[in-house]
Amino acid sequence: MCGIVGYIGNRDAYPILVKGLKRLEYRGYDSAGIALRNDSTQVYKCKGKVADLESHASGSDITGKIGIGHTRWATHGEPNNENAHPHKSMNGKFTIIHNGIIENYSLLKKKLGKRGYKFESDTDTEVLANLIEYIYRKGDVTAELAVRLALTKVVGAYGLVVICEDTPHQIIAARKGSPLVIGVGNGEYFLASDATPIVEYTQSVIYLNDNDVAIISEDELVLKTIYNDKLTPHIQNLELDIDQIEKGGYEHFMLKEIFEQTTSIHDTIRGRISVQKGEVFLGGIQDIIPNVVDARRIIIIACGTSWHAGLVGEYLFEDLARIPVEVEYASEFRYRNPIIYKDDIVLAISQSGETADTLAAIKLAKKSGATVLGICNVVGASIPRETHAGVYTHAGPEIGVASTKAFTAQVSVLAMMAMLVGRKKDCLSEEKYINLINEFYKLPEKIKSILEQDNYIKELSAKYVESPNAMYLGRGYLFPVALEGALKLKEISYIHAEGYPAAEMKHGPIALIDEHMPVFIAATKDKSYEKIVSNIQEVKARKGNVIAIVTEGDTVIKEMADYVVEIPETCEELAPLLTVIPFQLISYYIAVLRGCNVDQPRNLAKSVTVE
Repeated sequence: MCGIVGYIGNRDAYPILVKGLKRLEYRGYDSAGIALRNDSTQVYKCKGKVADLESHASGSDITGKIGIGHTRWATHGEPNNENAHPHKSMNGKFTIIHNGIIENYSLLKKKLGKRGYKFESDTDTEVLANLIEYIYRKGDVTAELAVRLALTKVVGAYGLVVICEDTPHQIIAARKGSPLVIGVGNGEYFLASDATPIVEYTQSVIYLNDNDVAIISEDELVLKTIYNDKLTPHIQNLELDIDQIEKGGYEHFMLKEIFEQTTSIHDTIRGRISVQKGEVFLGGIQDIIPNVVDARRIIIIACGTSWHAGLVGEYLFEDLARIPVEVEYASEFRYRNPIIYKDDIVLAISQSGETADTLAAIKLAKKSGATVLGICNVVGASIPRETHAGVYTHAGPEIGVASTKAFTAQVSVLAMMAMLVGRKKDCLSEEKYINLINEFYKLPEKIKSILEQDNYIKELSAKYVESPNAMYLGRGYLFPVALEGALKLKEISYIHAEGYPAAEMKHGPIALIDEHMPVFIAATKDKSYEKIVSNIQEVKARKGNVIAIVTEGDTVIKEMADYVVEIPETCEELAPLLTVIPFQLISYYIAVLRGCNVDQPRNLAKSVTVE
């Protein structure tokens, strides 16, 4: 989950590295550091954010045309100066940065300790640096070979960049399980965990695959496997605009991304839904659709917000396509010896396409012979490359750690998939199919009308800034929205919140309700409306504060609730795409008013590339 940058070329490396680290800071912000190569390798690193690193390096020698940088999300060892990257080997021959976890680091550390190696940090990365140096000095081999041999001895995941003192005009990079992309310029190369630090300089990129090693100098890139098999680099065109990764006048990326949902949903359905033809077309899974139609069941695997999107997908596929669905946490699925049939469809959902647990679950499903599909937001990521087929969401870069537009884009794709399969199975009537298509096209304007209530939502959010706890309720399609609303509040405001199916409140959580407990309820008009009205009455009878998301024109709940946010009417299958937006804004404003850093909430990182 850490962020990696690197540069080799004819420019000054320092400003490129610092700017790149700032763009990658959503991947981790416990500490930051850089190494610059001139006559020797100078390392500057410290606890804190990239701004702290800039202050730390101020007044020092920051010259050099070669450099590497790192922003850390702590795994091995607490956030402090010693554990910050880059790490040098004991004798100073190698300087490395690393994203991932070396699982057998403890055993390697003991072996190296017996050979006289001492360690200044608690990290697995320093162990790897010393292992490379040990092989290099003992075997009289090249730096490249030492790196490759060392990587055959480690168990775990790595995105790795290495500088050797004896090859001062060379950078070595390797990848297994943790993303690494190389930007190809004119007599220069850029390295990063994702494309955001690269897009400003070049549109030509190489995505490293597992077990790839790149040996890079100013005028040459050699690509091979860790076993020395030569590879031909596949250069791709980067589909990313620099404006997409800037705040664009918004105070935070999260707020920008909430407001971008009018565009992100439009971009996700564009070219895939035709009102004129009355059809849904998903080219990425076109050849696999017969497998889905004939599937015994669908198993959805995901983590975090993507798991909540998967829960909405369960309702959609079972309702519209009549296929049984199980929604699994990828982290549990991969370890519990699951039963997977060859006629199952396993559907993996991930914004980044690099989620470690989801990738491991995909590999498990493929070994069992199931057809594996993916839903992902990042072109060139690992999950699209590991799955048999899939659909990109086209939400655009999501920089804020708390996912917003990725959720609605994922739900949009799931809805289109369920509609397509349901129609081909003849489980979905043509009338309802056409109605869903028409409603999809109306969503961007309906979202816009919700966002126009921004100031009102900010005012009501201020009432709950000091609340120590909160509860979120929903029924049917809106139960996953309640879970997502609670997660957003927890993530960025640090207020404890829980989501429940509204009917389950009576089975325990109702004991928590008093005059200090805000209860946020998704209560739009659908087949469960009368039931949700009863649930609201139960909350009010215990003096709970009710903030309800209701359909425009609702008068019944408006009289009962303390506050309501009205949203346009839509069909219940697409209601999650509208009801979640007020919850996103409420969480955002509560967090801002509490003085929290909403784009970089404590202890979290955007892309979870470790277990």
